[in-house]
Amino acid sequence: MQYKQPRIIVYHARQCDPKKCTALKLKRHNLIRVVYRIQNLPKGAVVLNPFSKKAFSPADRERILKRGLVAIDCSWIKADEMLKLLSRGSQRCLPYLVAANPVNYGKPTKLSTVEALAAALYIVGFKKKAYELLSIFKWGHSFLELNREPLDDYSKAKNSEEIIRVQKKFMVATGVAGSVDYSIFNMKD
Repeated sequence: MQYKQPRIIVYHARQCDPKKCTALKLKRHNLIRVVYRIQNLPKGAVVLNPFSKKAFSPADRERILKRGLVAIDCSWIKADEMLKLLSRGSQRCLPYLVAANPVNYGKPTKLSTVEALAAALYIVGFKKKAYELLSIFKWGHSFLELNREPLDDYSKAKNSEEIIRVQKKFMVATGVAGSVDYSIFNMKD
């Protein structure tokens, strides 16, 4: 029996070093489709946007299966301006996670494209696909090790509101709640 897998599309803004770009490495391994024009993104797809007001949750699974999962690969320096231009699809913000990539290791919310895609896939129940994407990076396993507990808890949530409650609980439990400005998540209860 073959299970349906989500289409994974990345809009690449050509703002990074191609040798270090996780999206281009995923493309070279035929794990994702890369587009260079926003118009080529599928209509109605779930778009991972760290500035979205709605949290990504398992409730997005059906939309991902029907329309696809989209990540935007651009420089963090230009992310705010870049993502404001994007109006296609259903915008979603991933919950609090810690980066394991060599550039931003240990930094909350500064995920690489592959980390964002893997987190989204894990949360909606495509754990094997998340592992597959991360497996081509030497540090890929570290992302799941660092974030195993929150990812498991997020994957049990029913909707965005529950994701936010789980996120706050996790941040309080790990002691980061007092040192993090919640407004960076741009999400509302």
